[in-house]
This record gives sequence, C-alpha cells and structure tokens, in this order.
Amino acid sequence: MRTVSSAASARLYHLSEDGDARTLFYGPLGEALAVAHGQPDDVQAGLWLATENDVVAFLDLEEG
Repeated sequence: MRTVSSAASARLYHLSEDGDARTLFYGPLGEALAVAHGQPDDVQAGLWLATENDVVAFLDLEEG
C-alpha cells in the first residue's frame, strides 16, 4: 500500500461473497485500521481498505 500516513483518507469496507460492498468507516487510515482490528475474524476476511491511490485487502496488509 503506497499510502503510509495514518492521517490519509481511507474507506474501510466489507466485500461479501456475493459481491456486495458495505462501507464500515470513512476517515483517517489510522482510525480505519483500528475499526478493522475490532471486527470479528470472519468479517476481517472480507475487509478492504481504499485510499486515494490504492486498494488492499486488510488481511494482506496485516500479513505484509
């Protein structure tokens, strides 16, 4: 993920298996990560973070 500032604007959303996207949070990246960490494991598996210049799966970001 190229955006490294915790203050960068980010959208945290859950992408369901049927392709529906539901926004959980929109605001600073640092806060989006905190919201993501607070979700149950099964929800975390479908979380994505989008910034101005990137989209990444939450678990991919956590493993990297």
